[in-house]
Amino acid sequence: MDNKKIRVAITHGDTNGIGYELIFKTFAEPEMLELCTPIVYGSPKVAAYYRKAMNLPAQFSIIQKAEDAEEGRINLLAAVEEEVKVDMGVPTEESGQAAVKALDRAMTDFRDDLYDVLVTAPINSQNAFIEGFAFKGHKHYIETCLGEGKKGLSILVGDTLRIASVTEKLPLKEVAAQITAERIVEKATLFQQTIKRDFNISNPRIAVLALNPKNNEETSCGNEEKEIIIPAIDELAGKGVQAFGPYPADDFFGNGDFREFDGVLAMYHDQATAPFKSINDGRGVIYTAGMPVIRTSADITPGSEIAGTNTRPDTRLQVQILPMSLPSEMPSIWPSTPSGIAAVTTRPARTHCPNSSTRKETTARR
Repeated sequence: MDNKKIRVAITHGDTNGIGYELIFKTFAEPEMLELCTPIVYGSPKVAAYYRKAMNLPAQFSIIQKAEDAEEGRINLLAAVEEEVKVDMGVPTEESGQAAVKALDRAMTDFRDDLYDVLVTAPINSQNAFIEGFAFKGHKHYIETCLGEGKKGLSILVGDTLRIASVTEKLPLKEVAAQITAERIVEKATLFQQTIKRDFNISNPRIAVLALNPKNNEETSCGNEEKEIIIPAIDELAGKGVQAFGPYPADDFFGNGDFREFDGVLAMYHDQATAPFKSINDGRGVIYTAGMPVIRTSADITPGSEIAGTNTRPDTRLQVQILPMSLPSEMPSIWPSTPSGIAAVTTRPARTHCPNSSTRKETTARR
């Protein structure tokens, strides 16, 4: 058996943001280099600039290819060779292009099986673009490079909540038209498979949220629950997926019912992100499911407004470094360690009851 440490590729993100601060502060903890071998896809000159300007305790070795990465040190792969002007806190076309170049090199190296998992520092999609390609973010780029026509699923992971959404970022007026039974079944099935495989939960329970307020108790609110969501839940039950609902989001989160489930499927972006950010106090992780590469990212912006101020907590990247060599070996991070260090802890596999009879507060609907 290969006893080498897991190789974690880390892209540097927007070079005018907080990427290097996160990376260097993370690996200032000796325990992190005991967990994995980091390969930072970035710019040696930009890295050196941040280290000096912010007096960051970091020693790194510059390498030209991932095969040269060594254990016990930060390996900085020169994915961006040319000069990059650093203007802390100011997103520019140049800083966006540097972010994309690092990500593109990481995609190439993954195809060549040169690392195990991917962690991405924050990027600004507004100034990151490729000629002839509409860059919409990390997930979309990974789908394009590696997905072979398949779509991934962004899962927000925190101490007590995993949540994904059926639709992606859309104007609110367009959401209802995108809610279909087929899409709900597709997303819920991928969500369930991911929780089983990657978080070691044998028979996960998925809560499905309602689209309309009060679960369509007021008929004027809409009929999506009756005509779309409930039939989708019934179809999922027939496929062996433990899906329950639909639950009105306000009561579901207000009463703490989310704690009864291994995953929550929201209908639209803000229905997922708003409660998640509130419950997890900004310490969440974005996990991209359904792609060949295991990818995580901190649920934060590029931090342009605080870049260079040395105010960003240094645990945001630590909670993303989850050592594993295969998806099936990924340890659960539920609960994560309070110290913020990515300890290798596994939640015991357990089989849930097939119905909601043991739960007193939350009524499950099939």
